[in-house]
Amino acid sequence: MSQTSTPSSSRKPSLFQKHHFLIRRLHSLTGIVPIGVFLIAHLVTNSSLAWGKFGLRAEGDGYSLAEGGVKYFQKEVSWINTQVPHLLLIEFTLWGAIAFHSILGFYYATTGKGNLTRYAHQDNWRYSLQRWSGYFGILFIFYHIATLRWGWSFLVPAGTQWSHEFSASTLASALQGSTGGWTAAGVAISLFYFVGISLLVFHFANGLWSAAITWGLTVSESAQRRWGLACAGMGAGLMLAAWAALGGAMLIDQDAARAIESKLSVDEHGLEDHEERIKEYFAGLAPPPVQPDEQANADPSD
Repeated sequence: MSQTSTPSSSRKPSLFQKHHFLIRRLHSLTGIVPIGVFLIAHLVTNSSLAWGKFGLRAEGDGYSLAEGGVKYFQKEVSWINTQVPHLLLIEFTLWGAIAFHSILGFYYATTGKGNLTRYAHQDNWRYSLQRWSGYFGILFIFYHIATLRWGWSFLVPAGTQWSHEFSASTLASALQGSTGGWTAAGVAISLFYFVGISLLVFHFANGLWSAAITWGLTVSESAQRRWGLACAGMGAGLMLAAWAALGGAMLIDQDAARAIESKLSVDEHGLEDHEERIKEYFAGLAPPPVQPDEQANADPSD
């Protein structure tokens, strides 16, 4: 008896399909560590522009709230960029995690389906906002890193290049649109930042909620509700930090900030080295930073 073979209708699963369980959890994990951990640390540091005067303790005497925030922020940024070991390795790890999380997130978002039009309840609205906040968030992250870390000053109004030596004043210049104060382009960039940081905070807080489901930690509806309240509370706190960071940067008096930063630079590096740093970081910018001979009048503690 002859046997006839029929082609199998089943196809061998792809590597992605074969390891879907693992990849899905790695996607969830990278959103928390290192991305989420960095987001928390980043917002706490940047929000010090609003509360840093109190962190200075006795060093903050004689400074206004804004001036104290600038001094504390500059100290923190200088420490991160000069004292944290293997900073470049940390950054590459973070960028790799962001790329991995973003690519997979885009795949899941474009292949998954929400029921927003049919069942417009809370979970589906949250699913859709999670997806769109991810799309916008990756564009914002790219712009933020490219302009303030990679030095792509052609994307910044007036061509300001951020410097960790003069962190607050150059950040304010990038957000305000010029070294001399607010411009229309600066308003647009600041609005872009407001939307970007708000959506990223939501994306992280809501992602924490869904991560617990992915990992099987919140199985019941009541557990999901309780964890949702915890995530909402964390999200509210991070949102406050994000808005405080942005508001503090937007309200910086650039001249006063340059004076404080220059004083700190002279105290740490000496007058001659400070002058070289000014030439290196601020060549071609106008107005120039406050010069060292003006510092005696700039520090209220003198």
